[in-house]
Amino acid sequence: MNDISNNSGMQAYWMPFTANRQFKAAPRLLARAQGIYYQSDDGRGVLDGTAGLWCVNAGHGRRRISEAVAEQLDRLDYAPSFQMGHDKAFEFADRLSRIAPAGLDRIFFTGSGSESVDTALKIAIAYQRAIGQGTRTRLIGRERGYHGVGFGGITVGGIVNNRRVFPTLTGADHLRHTHDPDRNAFSPGLPEHGAELADDLERIVALHGAETIAAVIVEPVAGSTGVLLPPKGYLQRLREIADRHGILVIFDEVITGFGRLGAPFATDYFGVTPDLMTTAKGLTNGVFPMGAVFARRAIHDALMAGPENAIELFHGYTYSGHPAGCAAGLATLDIYAEEGLLTRGATLGDYWRDAMHTLRDAPHVIDIRTLGLVAGIELRPRPDAAGARAYEAFVDCFNRGLLIRVTGDIIALSPPLIVERSHIDTIVAQLRDALSRLA
Repeated sequence: MNDISNNSGMQAYWMPFTANRQFKAAPRLLARAQGIYYQSDDGRGVLDGTAGLWCVNAGHGRRRISEAVAEQLDRLDYAPSFQMGHDKAFEFADRLSRIAPAGLDRIFFTGSGSESVDTALKIAIAYQRAIGQGTRTRLIGRERGYHGVGFGGITVGGIVNNRRVFPTLTGADHLRHTHDPDRNAFSPGLPEHGAELADDLERIVALHGAETIAAVIVEPVAGSTGVLLPPKGYLQRLREIADRHGILVIFDEVITGFGRLGAPFATDYFGVTPDLMTTAKGLTNGVFPMGAVFARRAIHDALMAGPENAIELFHGYTYSGHPAGCAAGLATLDIYAEEGLLTRGATLGDYWRDAMHTLRDAPHVIDIRTLGLVAGIELRPRPDAAGARAYEAFVDCFNRGLLIRVTGDIIALSPPLIVERSHIDTIVAQLRDALSRLA
């Protein structure tokens, strides 16, 4: 058996979404975090250009959140949510319903974005059955979509490496993705071309029959596959087609939720309201693993049928509505409200966009996409090594004090919403330097 590390203390941890052997040969370790900076284990400051993993929207080291969690753990460390409850879960759900897009005011708590997706898919099927549409079990996703790593999520997801090893559920289909660099490269905002790609749903309806389709799920902005923006009018068109055929629409807002686009949710930004909305990440500022599904009241009420002592939805998790998670979430909402973070991206969006587009002439850059406080910088892949160029930029940036995220040959950026213009300037300068060093 090959020894995967010179450091025997690292062998036990099987790291997720990581080239384990490569990492353990040259580890990148984080030791502390405060504000918009990490500190590496050797004491270097590392500007967080990715809000952790799209989740630390209010910045690191928020004492208000950690104190709320500590206080809750002292008072009530755990409470079951099956046939039991506690005050923080009801308070948190109520607070979320007050900032939710109009109509999405019924909240189901989960433990992650992956769990939120699987929950939303199950609710969609259960709802169709409850209203007498039991033949509607098919689920429609989109190519290059990412919806977590549960079997439901990889089934509707469209990233090949997440699917190729594992069997997926039957009864699913996929819309075409919206990435069209030939027509939309270097768009200063939403792409002009591609709204007609929503018509793919009509093609799928014609193939399978509307009476078999329960829901279609998309990310308003596809984050994990490289910040793919929806063309102008695309989401509106998809909503109209789904309504015409009685198909539920699910927006996966695990990344776009809680201020990333300069509005509380992408639903608010685009003015298109889904029937179900999945969230996680920024829900607790990344402090506690937690997710939530927002549902239309009509969907919730349709399942509130039968005897009052009967369980309406046979679904849930041990950690649904965890007391410490709810305490973290409530403190996070307080910070968002007091500091205006859910809309701060709107005030910085133009500066962020203009700064990122100065990299248009940097070596190897073939497209730049921005919206709110998110950016995707696409690099020309090496003919013999797709993904290598962006990975080398990632390592170089980390070694010089900047954390970025890469997927394939795309650099993704999503800093904490407390970012200042000076931080944006630093991100752009360091990226330009890193790109200049790439072969």
